Amino acid sequence: MGESVAEATITNWLKNVGDRIEQDEAVLEIATDKVDSEVPSEVSGVLVEQLFGKDDVVKVGQTIAIIETEGGASVETQKVVEISPVAVQEIAKTVEVAKESVAPVDFSTSDKFFSPLVKNIAQQEGVSAQELDAIQGTGKDGRVTKDDILKFVENRKSTPQSVTTTTVEAPKATTQNLQPTSQEIPVSVNGADEIIEMDRMRKLISKYMVESVQTSAHVQSFVEVDVTNIVKWRDKVKNTFEKREGEKLTFTPIFMEAVAKALKDFPMMNISVEGDYIIKKKAINLGMAAALPNGNLIVPVIKNADQLNLVGMAKAVNDLGNRAKAGKLKPDDTQGGTYTVTNVGTFGSVFGTPIINQPQVGILALGAIRKVPAVIETPEGDFIGIRQKMFLSHSYDHRVVDGALGGMFVKRVADYLEAWDINREV
Repeated sequence: MGESVAEATITNWLKNVGDRIEQDEAVLEIATDKVDSEVPSEVSGVLVEQLFGKDDVVKVGQTIAIIETEGGASVETQKVVEISPVAVQEIAKTVEVAKESVAPVDFSTSDKFFSPLVKNIAQQEGVSAQELDAIQGTGKDGRVTKDDILKFVENRKSTPQSVTTTTVEAPKATTQNLQPTSQEIPVSVNGADEIIEMDRMRKLISKYMVESVQTSAHVQSFVEVDVTNIVKWRDKVKNTFEKREGEKLTFTPIFMEAVAKALKDFPMMNISVEGDYIIKKKAINLGMAAALPNGNLIVPVIKNADQLNLVGMAKAVNDLGNRAKAGKLKPDDTQGGTYTVTNVGTFGSVFGTPIINQPQVGILALGAIRKVPAVIETPEGDFIGIRQKMFLSHSYDHRVVDGALGGMFVKRVADYLEAWDINREV
């Protein structure tokens, strides 16, 4: 999943217990902060157990499922490439317990959630619904895990039943406090308004935007840029570029190149903040905010952007943009950004005041390119002409970036763009 990804949320199981699974076939769907992806099976076999349910948050390295292979052995499927070493006897015992047919016990009277594996162990060991309900779970939201039920059974064998029951019983109030609180659904007063629940990604975006405003002291600086030479140059070379490279040449990689150069000139814009400490980043990883077809926002990252030439930058921009629209981004594609650029001009906005992508300290908005009348200075005097211009809007964190640095940085980006060589080879 990438070195910087620590956990993910299970959004959907594509296979049920008892289903046949082929090697490399998708078993479930997961989601990190912004990217959804599928987890394939590393083996062929039958899905014996799901150890986590939908909407559970699982850390990288945790076992999420048990698959019985054709040879009769079982392996534990993880959300990382490597499989952790597990005693074969313990897994085999767990599988046999899960598969044995025993007299059913009604657990529906409990308010707790019990996984199928825990229920099977309870049935096999003769644990009643009341006893299972009283076990203090150590899993997420107080859930009873396999280790909890096995420990309970072991203690019960060596301790009188009455003592065991008294020891593990938990107050009802504690159990209730572990349950997530549900938000009340609003009601249409006039009966005509439509109530729409946010999807998972929109909830995350909402949460992060509010947190960013509460964390950073946002300040903005604006610079108008004459990009006439860039427009003329791109019109001249874009067809040749596409035939040669098989890629479209948009304005975005040109702007990204200028931002990467400016970040090298002003490294204190390429930082993050943790408490009272500033972390000066060595790598320049540019995030490029992109709108998805469903209206949500995602920020894939161009790693080591300062080391790319214009051709490499164009290929990176197009690759990430196309995969973002197709929903094919990998979790690590959105991690590690040190500075973000958003193109608000795509939707006709002249300029904007974007919110900082934490824990970064700056974000640059690119406005729409417009033909405007402008004063042109020449040795023979000033005159009015038609020029291609745009606004750069720089939002930065005033906790660590003062107006001088924030203003000089965006001005340096503008200087690089206005000094564009119209005879440049690409």
